[in-house]
Amino acid sequence: MNQNHTLKKRDYYLNKLICFKDTEPIKVITGIRRCGKSSLMKLMIQYLKKTGIEDDQIIEMNFESYEFQKMNTDNIYSYVKEKIVNGKKMYLFFDELQCINSWEIVVNSFRVDFNCDIYVTGSNAYLLSSDFSTYLSGRCVEIKMLPLSF
Repeated sequence: MNQNHTLKKRDYYLNKLICFKDTEPIKVITGIRRCGKSSLMKLMIQYLKKTGIEDDQIIEMNFESYEFQKMNTDNIYSYVKEKIVNGKKMYLFFDELQCINSWEIVVNSFRVDFNCDIYVTGSNAYLLSSDFSTYLSGRCVEIKMLPLSF
């Protein structure tokens, strides 16, 4: 997402995410295309920074970006592991992660291997049709987003 883009306030959804901040469940943001999932993640990152979380504690990966499109689970794990700051809580943000085969396995590994808070976005159909329920059952909370209405 363009860094200069002005984000619309989505306090209802942001407050839901804030309620689950620093809790074990993986925060999974679902919704139809263009409903604001990526923007909500950006709003959460802004919130974290305002509350004192440092830039080096935040790892963002957007799998619609060419930079990450060719990655597999091994590449993702290595990328994140290299950026982990020992002794600090890490905040991991994965946008459109359903583009990666077996993404559930690597996300569950982060939950087990690192001191981290995990946020994932994707469209309902793709995320929920995967092995998502098998690997992450009971380990996640779903935030269902609706598009803005005028």
